[in-house]
Amino acid sequence: MINVMTSLLEVSGLTVELPTVAGWVRPVNEVSLRIDAGESLGLVGESGSGKTMLSLAVMGLLPPGARVSGEATLTAESSAKNLTTLTERQWRDVRGSEVSMVFQEPMTSLNPVMRAGAQIEEAIRAHQPQLRANEAKRRTIEALRRAAVPEPEIRAEQFPHQLSGGLRQRVMIAMALAAGPRLLIADEPTTALDVTVQASIIELIRDLSRELRASVILITHNMALVASLCNRVIVMYAGSIVEEGPTRAIFKNPQHPYTWSLLRSMPRVDEKEKERLISIKGLPPDLGKMPPGCKFHPRCKFRVDRCFTDEPPLEEVDPGQHARCWVLMKNVTNPEAQAQT
Repeated sequence: MINVMTSLLEVSGLTVELPTVAGWVRPVNEVSLRIDAGESLGLVGESGSGKTMLSLAVMGLLPPGARVSGEATLTAESSAKNLTTLTERQWRDVRGSEVSMVFQEPMTSLNPVMRAGAQIEEAIRAHQPQLRANEAKRRTIEALRRAAVPEPEIRAEQFPHQLSGGLRQRVMIAMALAAGPRLLIADEPTTALDVTVQASIIELIRDLSRELRASVILITHNMALVASLCNRVIVMYAGSIVEEGPTRAIFKNPQHPYTWSLLRSMPRVDEKEKERLISIKGLPPDLGKMPPGCKFHPRCKFRVDRCFTDEPPLEEVDPGQHARCWVLMKNVTNPEAQAQT
């Protein structure tokens, strides 16, 4: 029997434009992606690549004045919703119960003058206002316990400043999952946490996604976290997808020079990969002054003349793997030597 995956979220041609003093800029430029039910998707790239702005568009949390075009269709049970057309009233029914988000700074995301338990209870009551007080409290404690918060009854009565960074992030995860969403977006959930706590948070997200059968979008610049959690990877640069595919294929055989460079800048522990780390020279482009042609060409060691004038399409380069590049890495002779010159 063939197991057919069910699409949970389909994004098609999504573009986000923001007003600036210099004019309109596009932090997200015609992005199309799909995440299936129960799947974990990694969204990677440097700061400013458009990852967070894409997630805010999916959550209906874009800043005032933003313009959105394209579609983001969330399929819940037998109904489908275009998230880009929802009113704020409709969003209150969807946000938290169908799609939820863990933000990267729990200390600024949590209300500093509310106890941790009260904030989780508020998230539960937003979708089930008819719950009795004792039932809402029971579900709050259960959410904390599910998020592996020790002594949940005690932690529920504490304020955010009384919790460690790791515990604050677990409270955020408990709050995000309290109403049982089918899609969880985790935006840099391990920022400012030590390595041991990072690993425990990623393990927690993985275990909870399996337990609750929720899909996960992990936004990060840390490729190692993606390798430990995600089935597929999408690499973004200057607001566009430059490569996507199964995690194993991307790590083993990256085809876009930007993906290749990201992986070469990541420390490795295996004996064969002890060569010097290769940094990516230069900075991402100014969104108000995008270069012509391939947006990565000013920083690319493998560019050819066509890269300066023509923007490449996102095309399949291997089964299930797509890249936006005129010069695929499999066509480059001795890339390590060329990159260090």
